[in-house]
Amino acid sequence: MTYVVTDNCIKCKHMDCVEVCPVDCFYAGENMLVIHPDECIDCGVCEPECPANAIKPDTEPGLEDWLKLNREYSAKWPNLTAKELPPADAKEWDGVPDKLTHFSPNPHEEQSGPNASPLQKTSKIPAENGLS
Repeated sequence: MTYVVTDNCIKCKHMDCVEVCPVDCFYAGENMLVIHPDECIDCGVCEPECPANAIKPDTEPGLEDWLKLNREYSAKWPNLTAKELPPADAKEWDGVPDKLTHFSPNPHEEQSGPNASPLQKTSKIPAENGLS
């Protein structure tokens, strides 16, 4: 089992989950986070921290495509190891249906200033299954 980030993170991207992850397995896109499924240790501490309720165990039915998306983009996006400010309109996007249409494949742009966080450039584990 692993945890996956689902569509309600899109345009919400609160990042509370990043603060509690003991293995730094979150990767940041322009408007969403993903979890690297091979780095996640299945501890579950991130799930209740997500204000948007966007983190789910991959054992829930219907999450296969989200697991694939998390795997693919965790190999492409930078590793996020500290919380940054969420988008200003994050609360407005919480619960909006069909948010996958708003997904951006672009990587996260590092914030500057007091809420800036360290970013690693790529996944700590090589991409598998031809997704890179």
